[in-house]
Amino acid sequence: MSIILAGGAGKRLSPLTTDRAKPAVPFAGSYRIIDFALSNCYHSGLRQVLVLTQYKSHSLQKHLRDGWSIFSPGIGEYITAVPAQMRTGANWYAGTADAVFQNLYLLERSGAEQVVILAGDHIYRMDYARMLQEHQGHGADLTIACMKVALSEASEFGVVDCNDQGRIERFYEKPENPWPIRGDANHALASMGIYVFTLRGLVEQLIRDQAEKNSSHDFGKDIIPKLLESHDVRCYRFGQAAGRVSADGYWRDVGTLDAYYQANMDLLRLKPPLDLYQRDWQIRTAEIQAPPARAVQGASGRRSEVENAILGAGTVIAGGAVWGCVLGRNVTVEEGAVAKHAVLFDDVTVGRGARIKNCIVDKNVHIPAGETIGFDLELDRKRFTVSTAGISVVPRGYRFATGYAGGADETQSARYEETTRFDSPAPSEQDINRNLPCLPPRIRTTNLPPSS
Repeated sequence: MSIILAGGAGKRLSPLTTDRAKPAVPFAGSYRIIDFALSNCYHSGLRQVLVLTQYKSHSLQKHLRDGWSIFSPGIGEYITAVPAQMRTGANWYAGTADAVFQNLYLLERSGAEQVVILAGDHIYRMDYARMLQEHQGHGADLTIACMKVALSEASEFGVVDCNDQGRIERFYEKPENPWPIRGDANHALASMGIYVFTLRGLVEQLIRDQAEKNSSHDFGKDIIPKLLESHDVRCYRFGQAAGRVSADGYWRDVGTLDAYYQANMDLLRLKPPLDLYQRDWQIRTAEIQAPPARAVQGASGRRSEVENAILGAGTVIAGGAVWGCVLGRNVTVEEGAVAKHAVLFDDVTVGRGARIKNCIVDKNVHIPAGETIGFDLELDRKRFTVSTAGISVVPRGYRFATGYAGGADETQSARYEETTRFDSPAPSEQDINRNLPCLPPRIRTTNLPPSS
């Protein structure tokens, strides 16, 4: 059985999580974040999946219904959303371990021998079947998926120390002074929050943990450290070539606005670190009925420019310019508008002559003609959320109080041409990478000249 923990509030992703749970946040133009964990289960042959929901779960549950009603309950396959039901008391889920404990009855009657526990808010591709094989081959009580990270960044993760046989001897959640990998002073082994338990051992540990008055009921802080004292806990190295998925080794926790933005921009690299095009390991999602994307001339004959962009179904570029962007479905970029290094959700319109850069725009937003976003961060802060790295985030359904109205007249068009250098060459991959924030948690501020 697989359990996907999908109940987090995602406060650091606000305003994207104002009306939706973090796993339901759109990603890469076509997907939701949870699609990655679900697709991994699907391709790995794990067809009994519980999705534990809690916070503002309607959008997530609708997505599961529309995109993931693909298994056959008649032969014991299912993806089932399980909201907090207070079966063990009057409390909501109090931690990752408590969320599983409150659903022990579902585990015990499932007939499963192994339990795979996953987070629903990470971006990666992984063959869980290979991890299960190693877990069973070692006869381990718990196996933790781990990846190598820079030692300077390791304090953001749970850090493990394992011996040459792969047995974990130490584990600490977000240590101030993480220890390096043996033989590699510059890197540490970080937990990815992916666990394989034997069912019997998991039940025992959850019952024991519930009896601990001072426990936070968290796997990383409470369950795993206790297990190390008396059980066989193993490390599984992520990104191995042995699994059926191509070993791209990409994993991101998109828990902050800058991390989320960067993960979208990663897909625009000349050779993206995350392979969305492996035909036998594609990411599934809920498809919508929409026409193909197209780029056409504007009404005055201005040609569209599209360079290094992801375009969702139904998107229309009508005489506008899109450089280094991820566009969702049914997005419209009108004549003379320029979008650069932007992430636009479904049903966004960029009005005639508008200029936007270094921003995330949530669903159902109409950016008025002549409007600017990302050029004056002080103005943006008065209207929107601006991230640490200077990414302006326009909330869902935002209505602009003022803005240029009516078509772009000759004076407006002349000013637009001068300030945007419309006919300058599209940025190269090096230009884009140089002007993007680096990978979290160390974010550098984006500084583009006003003319860009």
